[in-house]
Amino acid sequence: MSTGVLALILAGGEGERLSILSQVRAKPGVPFGGKYRIIDFALSNAVNSGLTDVAVLTQYAPRSLMDHIGLGRPWDLDRTRGGVTLLQPYLGRGRARDWYRGTADAVLQNLDFVTDRDPELVLVLAGDHVYKMDYRPFIELHRASEAEVTCAVRTVPLEEAHRFGILETDADGRVTAFVEKPPNPTSNLVSMGVYVFSWPVLREILSPERVDFGRDLLPWMVEAGRRVYAFDFRGYWQDVGTVEAYWRTSLDLLSDRPGIELNDLAWLVYTRSEERPPARIGPDAEVHRSMVSHGCVVEGSVHHSILSPGVRVAAGAQVRDSIVMFDTEVGEGAVLDRAIVDKECRIGAGAVVGEGDDLRPNRDEPERLYAGITLVGKRATVPARVRIGRNCRIDPGVTPADFARRRLIRSGETVKSAG
Repeated sequence: MSTGVLALILAGGEGERLSILSQVRAKPGVPFGGKYRIIDFALSNAVNSGLTDVAVLTQYAPRSLMDHIGLGRPWDLDRTRGGVTLLQPYLGRGRARDWYRGTADAVLQNLDFVTDRDPELVLVLAGDHVYKMDYRPFIELHRASEAEVTCAVRTVPLEEAHRFGILETDADGRVTAFVEKPPNPTSNLVSMGVYVFSWPVLREILSPERVDFGRDLLPWMVEAGRRVYAFDFRGYWQDVGTVEAYWRTSLDLLSDRPGIELNDLAWLVYTRSEERPPARIGPDAEVHRSMVSHGCVVEGSVHHSILSPGVRVAAGAQVRDSIVMFDTEVGEGAVLDRAIVDKECRIGAGAVVGEGDDLRPNRDEPERLYAGITLVGKRATVPARVRIGRNCRIDPGVTPADFARRRLIRSGETVKSAG
């Protein structure tokens, strides 16, 4: 039976704050938790909430995201009625179409698609957050309050509030103020970027002049006295839009009581998973408080780290406080310490990635790489016996030649690809 709800997952953001992790893919397509992608949480929340009419709005570097979602079979969304639809910006005759200028503009440019569905409600979801949420109580509150739009909200530490849209509400939960990312917030009640609109209202208020939900449309609705309500979400939710937040949220999965429990059989997180053999742990290997995915081969030591499928850790190698993505090889005697290594990388024998106590920020990205985390981009090759400091950036696709025979990459430096 139709729920009358169309879910739109906004997955087109460039995600610049994730540095090279989102350089070759959309931010919602970044691997997370070993075998998952960030967008799996929004997709799984939708289907676990009984919503089976889902559209994913892509834009920036969408190929890996489209390959991952495909026809939607892992989420039981390969249906003839409803199911999942992937939407991209395009140029067309008549109404001008172009790259999405913001979240509301993305929906506006796909107005024909939503009109054809003619839902009662439109659920707008961010595709780049890690959380579990049953959308049904959220939708029920929207209907009960006769709201025109309801925003999911939660509290965050006040020092982090400037990164979000800030709300104020009255005693009935009606939103009385909405300010997007103020430099000096006076409230720590923030928007999660999750909204449910009554479809006739959304169709009426979408406009080329109001291109973003948080920056333009929601503040305008509040100022105009429209019926904007808040839904107080008390569960786990993380915006993993920065390198530090991504690293910290990922390794939180390894704690005794992680904020989000992936082993919850009542609320599974679904993903596209390749057939690979079980992980193999060698006779001299050591694995402590870590996630080791299928297809991994561990001969060295892995401490407080996450290995995606197909990672190989050679004898004598050490992986500590690190995230290592699909099919990366860590050579004999190599060390990864507080590092994030993207897919299909090669870390040479005896190399050290993340060395020393020098925490100077990265010279090229001081606002993104400052927490002592070193990034190695997709398909990069780190030569044997090279030592790389903290807050370094090793760009995607670099080869040994790009190191120009340098054996020491000091903290805060970047190695770029000549190609």
